[in-house]
Amino acid sequence: MRRVVVTGIGGVTALGEDWPTIRAALQEGRTAVRFMDAWSRFPGINTRLACPIPSFTGADSYPRKKTRTMGAVSRMATYATERALTEAGLIEDPVLTSGRTGIAYGSSFGSPQPYVAFAELMTLGASRKLNATSYIQMMSHTAAVNIGLFFGLTGRTIPTSSACTSGSQAIGYAFESIRLGRADIMLAGGADELDITQTAVFDTLYATSVRNDSPRLTPRPYDKDRDGLVIGEGAATLVLEEREHALARGATIHAELVGFGTNTDGSHPTQPRAETMATALCLALQDAGLPPEAIGYVNGHGTATEWGDIAETVATASVFGSRIPIHSLKSYFGHTLGACGAIEAWLGIEMMRDGWLAPTANLETVDARCAELDYLMGQPRRLQFEYFMNNNFAFGGINTSLVFRRM
Repeated sequence: MRRVVVTGIGGVTALGEDWPTIRAALQEGRTAVRFMDAWSRFPGINTRLACPIPSFTGADSYPRKKTRTMGAVSRMATYATERALTEAGLIEDPVLTSGRTGIAYGSSFGSPQPYVAFAELMTLGASRKLNATSYIQMMSHTAAVNIGLFFGLTGRTIPTSSACTSGSQAIGYAFESIRLGRADIMLAGGADELDITQTAVFDTLYATSVRNDSPRLTPRPYDKDRDGLVIGEGAATLVLEEREHALARGATIHAELVGFGTNTDGSHPTQPRAETMATALCLALQDAGLPPEAIGYVNGHGTATEWGDIAETVATASVFGSRIPIHSLKSYFGHTLGACGAIEAWLGIEMMRDGWLAPTANLETVDARCAELDYLMGQPRRLQFEYFMNNNFAFGGINTSLVFRRM
């Protein structure tokens, strides 16, 4: 089968838009968690914590004709893609409109604000805010569609809206498209914008952190004193390219994507099963043709929810044993939902290339119910390895695993 490499990466996060800026924050142990004063008007919501992007201006220069169908999630996704294409040297390349470049992109859902217009229509019988672009902004595949329109893509579009696996599923399906010869280049990733409705989903499940008076001490993935997750926002795009195509044009190769596994638990929408999670990891290893011993570290999902952390670590240990280093980047950025798989893949690639791994922020004492693993905690670690695994798990029992190789 054809080999697939990463030739461009772009992103937007609450800690910056480039690796040097983000790495500096990780080195300092600085997280993006903030107390949200504006949420005081929602007395039914317990948490007041989130990881907002301080100010996103990346799409301000885009013409109105291009942005009228975009909500914030699409603007971030398009900007991240523009950065990735620029880095890949493809921003004005005719290959984008050749039919051999496609897109696979996900979000948990589109921009929430247009829902208000439809709710007004349903409750009052009329809506002042409803317009011709409302649905385009709110639909679950809004990011994929708007990126495709912005760059004139004419290849395949694969929208993934699978909650917390949206970004990693998109990368996996893009990988398969290139490997099977359906495309030469795929733009792949995920995005989600911060909104009270997303926080409310987890708050009603008592899954959010309520350390409202100490934002710097939460979330705490894998820690015995964790009390829930914190919602964040962001976007990340990987330019995936067939290896020979990339070499022929002299592209810089950041990493090779060698394996993808995905499955579903088939048992409960919100209670994960360690057994099927472990199967997804094994599927990725089998796809890559690698034994577990080849993986140098695991970029974990680590949401800081009780049963999620426990099930994930039990699954990871069942595949790799106790020797595998693992951390959760959600301790810094919060849970970015549809974006997390793409953001974590991006930063995992950067750390692999640097031979430097950030510890899980706020992890002080591992929960005894979590499996025995080599938890990265306290200080960054220098570590050289050839392969790493990026894992994500979502509502609906959807599991994904990606394996990247250092180049």
